[in-house]
Amino acid sequence: MSPVDRQDHHARLRATLAAIAPGTALRDGLERILRGRTGALIVMGHDKVVKAMATGGFDLDVPFTATGLRELAKMDGAIILERDGSRIIRAASHLMPDSNIPSEETGTRHRTADRVAKQTNFPVISVSQSMQIIAVYVGDIRYVLEDSGAILSRANQALATLERYKTRLDEVSSTLSALEIEDLVTVRDVAVVAQRLEMVARIAREVEDYVVELGSEGRLLALQLEELVSGVESERQLVVRDYTPHSRGDGTVTSVLETLAALNPAELVDVAIVTSSLGLPASEPLDHSVTPRGHRLLARVPRLPGSVADRLVNHFGSLQKLLSASVEDLRDVDGVGELRARSVREGLSRLAESSILERYV
Repeated sequence: MSPVDRQDHHARLRATLAAIAPGTALRDGLERILRGRTGALIVMGHDKVVKAMATGGFDLDVPFTATGLRELAKMDGAIILERDGSRIIRAASHLMPDSNIPSEETGTRHRTADRVAKQTNFPVISVSQSMQIIAVYVGDIRYVLEDSGAILSRANQALATLERYKTRLDEVSSTLSALEIEDLVTVRDVAVVAQRLEMVARIAREVEDYVVELGSEGRLLALQLEELVSGVESERQLVVRDYTPHSRGDGTVTSVLETLAALNPAELVDVAIVTSSLGLPASEPLDHSVTPRGHRLLARVPRLPGSVADRLVNHFGSLQKLLSASVEDLRDVDGVGELRARSVREGLSRLAESSILERYV
């Protein structure tokens, strides 16, 4: 399976887990089936391919209800739902997928679910009567639903790890800001901040997956996550815009961030590889000095629109020229009037003072 297909399957799995998370009607129906100790085979989608492989049974096309799903599961055969799970299309159908599709499943129900998912590209849910588990099949992915308590335990561990990494990120980010003002930034300093940002983003995505799977039981976790990672994504983009050579628009930024995201854990801890991924001169020593354009610092100036900040960066070209610019120099930039020029000048001065004080006091 190609990386693109794998990413697509994971995105569809995530959407499916959200549809069957605790608090949804479909999850209620699945848990009723488990408690009733009956099995079930549920296809979340209906088209010509599904219709061609389904024999027997009867058409329903009725609104979905958890109790209705439970009662229909008492009969042999598959239950076919509308893609969004809002209606029950058919019940008691015998599914006959292509037997040439490879499957490592041994049980008849699970093997059928695996092959149907691969052949139709619709999510398929299999409830095991004997093992009392719910398995979700999306493309080549098989995912077994776990108890909410076990998921919440792992999510809290991941959140604690995220807090530690975020604290370290705040430290190296503050250090970088002070070094930018003093014009002492090196390739290593930039790479370390980019490395920490990527680590925090990866842990945050893991916690987000737990939040999706927990559904209504993950509300508090979602609030904690939002508070921790607020501003991280914009910071990742600003670092790239500040230091990537010849950065031109969102295309370059997206490309660099995708390159960083593609690094495996062993590569991510290697500062030299991170440097290369950023497009910085990896052949030169990591202590080679680099000059920021000024996007990061301007983003911290209160009430300064992004479009005006971009014009300031394009006009002056570097942070040091911005810091040394007078109110008159700033006023000459298109879209920057007298009041905004003074606001930018005062904002940059305050940021410079506070950053240096944090570094040396």
